[in-house]
Amino acid sequence: MKILYAIQATGNGHISRARDIIPLLQKHGEVDILLSGTQADVDLGFPIKHKLHGFSFVYGTHGGVHHFKTWQSMDLFRFWRDIKSLKLQQYNLIVNDFEPVTAWACKLQGLESVSMGHQASFKSEKVPRPKTIDWGKLILSHYAPTTQHIGFHFIKYDNFIYTPVIRQEIRDLKPENLGHYTVYLPAVGDQFLVDLLKQVPMAWQVFSKHSKESYQVENVSVQPVNNQHYTKSLASCAGLLTGGGFEGPAEALFLHKKLLVAPMRYQFEQQCNAFALKQLGLPIIWASNKNWLPMVDDWVRNPQHFQFDFPNETEQIIDEVVRRYGRKD
Repeated sequence: MKILYAIQATGNGHISRARDIIPLLQKHGEVDILLSGTQADVDLGFPIKHKLHGFSFVYGTHGGVHHFKTWQSMDLFRFWRDIKSLKLQQYNLIVNDFEPVTAWACKLQGLESVSMGHQASFKSEKVPRPKTIDWGKLILSHYAPTTQHIGFHFIKYDNFIYTPVIRQEIRDLKPENLGHYTVYLPAVGDQFLVDLLKQVPMAWQVFSKHSKESYQVENVSVQPVNNQHYTKSLASCAGLLTGGGFEGPAEALFLHKKLLVAPMRYQFEQQCNAFALKQLGLPIIWASNKNWLPMVDDWVRNPQHFQFDFPNETEQIIDEVVRRYGRKD
């Protein structure tokens, strides 16, 4: 069987999940990997057959998407050219993790494809979402259209939705609490975080998308994003302060770490994730919270009590996807 796995490289969550899924797909046949996007900081660790520009959100430093740089990075002519030139008939199975070029190429060529990722869960009306008008709803609906859907979310809201894929690297950790707090907020600038966190007398380990060098300011250490260092910090932290992505909060919940989420402004998916976490009892720093200090201070001082069960179902899910949707020649 010949399989294409198309992955969106905006953010690190898609890449982290793919590193566990690819070996499971390889058990069923030859796997080609297509990657598009420009905003990931971690290495996939597998050979890439197709590397495309795609569409990516560009993170700002004020808690949201940088709209001007995002539109600057988009090249519609290149996007359309890549869609037209991508020949997919040779594949028995096309698995898509929110990757738009492959999705639209499949649609154009009349081919079936399976979306497998967090964004696929939003095909269900049962998934929590704020009752707001947001252009991001259109992105979730039309950004990467596929014919079949396998979704992941914090709980199983529908019959095609599973709990998160927790990478084996995280499952193998022996978590402990050394007292520090880990921070990953890629859309927030270092200066804001340093000025905020040095007012809270705890040790803070900030992983920054905006710094190429490590430095220390009082009780706050800042270092570039590094998967190995981040994983070590997460395993031994008291809690994680992060954005409204999916994989980061899910890993913290799996490790039973305290969690505080500040979703990006103008990013509808993150707003939905935060809304779901709020329903589950987790604290959220919304964009309307201009003063973060009271919430961060309260979060540090008080315990959290929650229990999430994220069983390791990834191999069974992949086997089922191949069985149901793989084309037999």
